[in-house]
Amino acid sequence: MELQILLITAVSIAFIHTLIGPDHYLPFIVMAKARGWRIGKTLGITFWCGVGHVLGSVVLGIAGVALGVAVQSLEILEGYRGDLASWLLIGFGIAYGVWGVRLAWRRKEHVHPHDHEDDHHHHKHHHLGSHAHLHGDEQSITPWALFVVFVLGPCEPLIPILMYPAARGGWMDLLWVTLAFGAVTIATMMAIVFVMVKGLARIDLGFMERYIHALAGFIIAVSGLAIKLFGL
Repeated sequence: MELQILLITAVSIAFIHTLIGPDHYLPFIVMAKARGWRIGKTLGITFWCGVGHVLGSVVLGIAGVALGVAVQSLEILEGYRGDLASWLLIGFGIAYGVWGVRLAWRRKEHVHPHDHEDDHHHHKHHHLGSHAHLHGDEQSITPWALFVVFVLGPCEPLIPILMYPAARGGWMDLLWVTLAFGAVTIATMMAIVFVMVKGLARIDLGFMERYIHALAGFIIAVSGLAIKLFGL
């Protein structure tokens, strides 16, 4: 009976915690729009970041249970991890946003006069093509940066509310509760990302398209700031 209660609690907390935490899905949504990621790639990145996010706290929780560490000590450590993850998300967002502003400026059309012997005319151009593509290492940095941030980001309710109480029923109870929490967390992340990415794909940003990378960086920084200020 106690295991059933813990499983229901794990599923409920995982869903609500993920839903109200914009950092769980906004980075993937805005980066998919800015980078033009296909839905399969976006969901793949979301999945692995979700796995890293959950495993970071699971490994710490299992170590705490095995070593008999007081739950208060792990909560303090999780708090430090949360601060680090939020600052990294803010920093990543600001850095990406600044890069996006620079990119938008380079894509701004401007006029060049041309004088010939019997002709004087102007033409408009910018220094990039219609889409700015990144290649090689530059293209792979963003998913890895997000993965590192999510590995460092803790699942705050997992250890004190679920793992330690489940451990009193044995290792199998701990395993089932952890799997339930992790599966629902990752599934919720992917479901929200899927719906939002599909919805955004239908929206034409018009002239704001040029600023899409800057907007993406700003939104990621704000989601990190929300964690810092409101503990989401």
